[in-house]
Amino acid sequence: MSAPHNTPQVPKAPKVTEREARKVAEAAREQDWRKPSFAKELFLGRFRLDLIHPHPLPPPDDIRRGEEFLGRLRAFCEAHIDSARIEREAKIPDEVVNGLKELGALGMKIETKYGGLGLTQVYYNKALALVGSASPAIGALLSAHQSIGVPQPLKIFGTQEQKDAFLPRLATTDISAFLLTEPDVGSDPARLATTAVPDGNDYLLDGVKLWTTNGVVADLLVVMARVPASEGHKGGITAFVVEADAPGVTVEHRNAFMGLRGIENGVTRFHQVRVPAANRIGPEGSGLKIALTTLNTGRLSLPAMCVGAGKWCLKIAREWSAVREQWGRPVAKHEAVGAKISFIAATTFALEAIVDLSSQMADEDRNDIRIEAALAKLYGSEMGWLIADELVQIRGGRGFETAESLAARGERAVPAEQMLRDMRINRIFEGSTEIMHLLIAREAVDAHLKVAGDIIDPEKPLADKAKAGANAAGFYARWLPQLVTGAGQLPLTYGEFNPSGHRDLSGHLRYAERSSRKLARSTFYAMSRWQGRMETKQGFLGRIVDIGAELFAMSAACVRAEHLRGAGEHGREAYQLADAFCRQSRVRVEELFTRLWSNTDDLDRRVVDGVLSGTYTWLEEGVIDPSGEGPWIADATPGPSAEENRHRPVR
Repeated sequence: MSAPHNTPQVPKAPKVTEREARKVAEAAREQDWRKPSFAKELFLGRFRLDLIHPHPLPPPDDIRRGEEFLGRLRAFCEAHIDSARIEREAKIPDEVVNGLKELGALGMKIETKYGGLGLTQVYYNKALALVGSASPAIGALLSAHQSIGVPQPLKIFGTQEQKDAFLPRLATTDISAFLLTEPDVGSDPARLATTAVPDGNDYLLDGVKLWTTNGVVADLLVVMARVPASEGHKGGITAFVVEADAPGVTVEHRNAFMGLRGIENGVTRFHQVRVPAANRIGPEGSGLKIALTTLNTGRLSLPAMCVGAGKWCLKIAREWSAVREQWGRPVAKHEAVGAKISFIAATTFALEAIVDLSSQMADEDRNDIRIEAALAKLYGSEMGWLIADELVQIRGGRGFETAESLAARGERAVPAEQMLRDMRINRIFEGSTEIMHLLIAREAVDAHLKVAGDIIDPEKPLADKAKAGANAAGFYARWLPQLVTGAGQLPLTYGEFNPSGHRDLSGHLRYAERSSRKLARSTFYAMSRWQGRMETKQGFLGRIVDIGAELFAMSAACVRAEHLRGAGEHGREAYQLADAFCRQSRVRVEELFTRLWSNTDDLDRRVVDGVLSGTYTWLEEGVIDPSGEGPWIADATPGPSAEENRHRPVR
């Protein structure tokens, strides 16, 4: 369809202040807590073990259907997925993608009435861990399609007409992608430049999107674009379902990366793309809220694949360390290597505990898991990366050597270095570690801001500050005394975690309860000290979040161990792993508590100022910069594409 004669003027990326950017992000948050949250209570110093223990369980029928699919998926992976070929050719073969479609893997989370498998979050994540271990690139393809692509936002926010039109396609044949990031817009959506200008019953889409996972092969796209405010249009960032082969859509480039070499990630340009208003998801201005709500459970897919990676790293570490000898005995028997193996085993156990617990809570929908899912993503990506790094170290020179090179000289082709490269992106995907720290910290202090936020807001009038002061006084008069003493100081608390003949985990839960209260006190002290400047103390906030993540992981590990003991499934071994993990975690927690108040944050800021002002340019002398020419950020001016369309749907 041709463009109208009076083509609307497409605006450039808006210039926004730091405060304006924060307001956009704040408006997209879920403001209310209608359901309980273990992690939210944890940050408030209330250790609500009853919210996660006894460990929730899936219904038997869900287990049966999930296990049956896992069996079929495993058989397919073993017979048809050649990870070395995907790495070598930097592409998932079309026949593999089509095989996954026939298996129903595109519709794992889509309801059966739309042609999907209707798996629970628990089994969807187990499937991703399994297929991701065979090929991380395939895990990324399936996750991007279902966790953040078109199916999930439609499931939550779509109309019945949209579900009927798109979900059957997405369950069986069509691949989807999520398009938010732009060349000059990352985690700051207030500067989003892609526009959707109303034109009759349609919108005209213009802009450029970067790092579009699945975008090269996708059939359907969920695109975030800014609708200009006008008469009859509220405007704001809005979500649209867009046909990938629509006129004006051009995949201009397929990106190549350090890892995940088979991933179909590209640059997509929209020029006067006509999108029916019927394809808008939710009302205008609700796009960011839709994206964040989708990620509440969508983020669990990434730590699920980190669990799969941890299991594989443990297998390789065990097999290699038993046969590799140094100084007369297997390297595993040397303490320096043994400590690494213990870390891999204990941390993998804890990561699986976090993912399974969070997933089951997502399925039951009785708890608000927005913080739990974010903690799972943050902790899984950071610890998964350390696990992969430790495996490379255990393997030594062979860990740095490629699998292809190992095979060429007659040794087992173990892709440890590939695992390290593939895992590195997880600390950036779906919210970098730094952004996750800020996102979780904002939720962790939400209760404080609700009662005292107006006091530290410079834009609020004195009357509002006075009212907030009265509310805050009442809240803290009730809350602060609760942080003085608790169940963690009673020696027999959590006695069910100290069964006869097993390791005693009750002490770790008492430690978590005491540390939860200490964490809440530390947060309160910081807010009292810094008030409105609290949001600039990103180092402090990051450590607060990291402590909470460790306490959540300890709690999940203990609950899982007790669940496995009760079910008669490796209970003794699970208790041993949980005990090892908690002891390792406690060392990290104590260090983090110390660094809350004893750190180099202020000095670091002064050094950064010096670096940016050129004070230390002399330190850069004596090297050659091998970088090529070109701008730091590619031009993304709206307009027609001058590039060949690299879009290639898989049929």
